[in-house]
Amino acid sequence: QVRLQESGPGLVKPSQSLSLTCTVSGVSITSTYYAWYWIRQPPGKGLEWMGVMTYDGSTYYSPSLKSRTSISRDTSKNQFSLQLSSVTPEDTAVYYCAREQGGYDYWGQGTQVTVSS
Repeated sequence: QVRLQESGPGLVKPSQSLSLTCTVSGVSITSTYYAWYWIRQPPGKGLEWMGVMTYDGSTYYSPSLKSRTSISRDTSKNQFSLQLSSVTPEDTAVYYCAREQGGYDYWGQGTQVTVSS
């Protein structure tokens, strides 16, 4: 059974960096043709795609977040991670990791991140 679990701090101060990890079980993140996404939902707003890492380690980022976003992976732990730098209160959101193969078929439960001093 495929499972995704986000982890990381729930509170980040403005101007600091946000770091989240998605731990995947039931499938290898290097399995061919899967892509692994970070998606967020600010309060009262829709889902926002942030970035993706494909099975071969290639990364692509939302143009609006590209300058502040980095996705990396640890294949030994079957994890992929998100770093978002220079956060502001507008980065407050529920952050999700998800798997995509034609469509998003598996999601983590989401983790609330609040940016506040």
